[in-house]
Amino acid sequence: MIRRVIRVYSLFALINLILIVVALIDCLSTDEVLIRALPRVVWVLLILLFSPIGAIVWFVAGRPPRPVRLSNGTTWRPGSGFPESERPRRSAAPDDDPEFLRDLAARHAREKAEDQRLMKDWEADLRRREEDLRRREGGEKTG
Repeated sequence: MIRRVIRVYSLFALINLILIVVALIDCLSTDEVLIRALPRVVWVLLILLFSPIGAIVWFVAGRPPRPVRLSNGTTWRPGSGFPESERPRRSAAPDDDPEFLRDLAARHAREKAEDQRLMKDWEADLRRREEDLRRREGGEKTG
């Protein structure tokens, strides 16, 4: 019975040692700029002092995110965003852009003219219908 307990504890100690060594090697071989959340020194201290939790936390929260291969064949790194050369740029906000404002004013004038034309057509159609209705009512009264 005691031998079995010793073997189990020995197995856990060996797994813990392997986990610490792998986490330390991974942490120390990762580029400093790719390490997430904390500086490298803090990660090393966490891995060494808080065993095995520190190593597990390193693998969950400290390692750089894995690149994702997209369906079009390109590779995307989480958090990389736009490269500066491809970042969309806008020189001015739309309400500060004179060309946009001119286009907006011209579009407004066209829409206003179209609305006035439609209103005149609607009024003419309404007058025509009223006259037709008066003629029908006048014809029925005399008949």
